[in-house]
Amino acid sequence: MAASSNRPSLSLPGSGGRSKEGILARVSNSAIVQSGTRAASSAAFVAKKLARSTGNAAWIAGTAFLVLCVPLIIVMDREQQLNELEMQQASLLGTPSFASSSAPPATK
Repeated sequence: MAASSNRPSLSLPGSGGRSKEGILARVSNSAIVQSGTRAASSAAFVAKKLARSTGNAAWIAGTAFLVLCVPLIIVMDREQQLNELEMQQASLLGTPSFASSSAPPATK
């Protein structure tokens, strides 16, 4: 087998055969790739800030709900249970309903 030293080298048209840097290096130094890289970096920065501020807003809303609304819900539930218990006891003991107890007794 003969050595293949007479093989032509592959180069891009217009390079004149003197390709000191590879095609990947030339493409990565192009203006389009650099502007795309800057745009992706800016988009990542904005997305990170948006995620952080959304997380902060969710934390504030959740904490405010726990401090302000949960105690109110608990008190309202206790009041409803107390009303149901009174209604149940009234039906078992046979006490008159509220509407009939406020009416004056009929006299003949």
